[in-house]
Amino acid sequence: MSEHQNELSRDRPIDPTRTALLVIDVQNWVMDEANRHPRPEFYAAARARVIPNLRRLLDAARGAGLEVVFTVMENYTRDGRDRSLDYKLCNFFIAKGSWDARVIDEVAPGDDEMVIPKTSSSLFNSTNFEYLMRNIGIDTIITTGFLTDQCVDHTIRDGADRGFYMVCVRDACMTDTWQRHEAALSAFKGYCRMMTTDEMCAALAAVPGRDESGS
Repeated sequence: MSEHQNELSRDRPIDPTRTALLVIDVQNWVMDEANRHPRPEFYAAARARVIPNLRRLLDAARGAGLEVVFTVMENYTRDGRDRSLDYKLCNFFIAKGSWDARVIDEVAPGDDEMVIPKTSSSLFNSTNFEYLMRNIGIDTIITTGFLTDQCVDHTIRDGADRGFYMVCVRDACMTDTWQRHEAALSAFKGYCRMMTTDEMCAALAAVPGRDESGS
């Protein structure tokens, strides 16, 4: 073996004690068609494919004992003064504690699952997510949610740079169009392990001592 080669691999068994399922920005504002410009491909895919897949992944992750974490776009202050410069330039504003900021009912967080507000594209840049994951002993992040070419992309790249094993469940995320979705997956695939919902659920089902009740 060359001195520059090693035995590290992204394709490694899931260790539930060191793995978190991350659900990015699956919130009312994103799914409320009245709030956004027309994007029929997104809403059709989100409702027909992504949300059902997220429900399956949540059941599997909870049953395997993974940490489950949600993030939402939400101001920390009433007037939004804490927002990033980019959010201010775009006039992007989701009020603190509002309906828009809540995770949608279909994938509602459990009583003891973290919901982390953020004011940047990458979860790592405006929250204490990394600190929390280090405290819990997490080194692997299974990434899902919206939008593939924005917050999902930024979070995966940043997580990889910070030394996390990043995983993207490719059919549990989406953006405005299929073309953009596929282009994003192709662009950031070098930073993560790509899996489907079926593959991830099978991997989680194989975790020793799994709780079949999903509780």
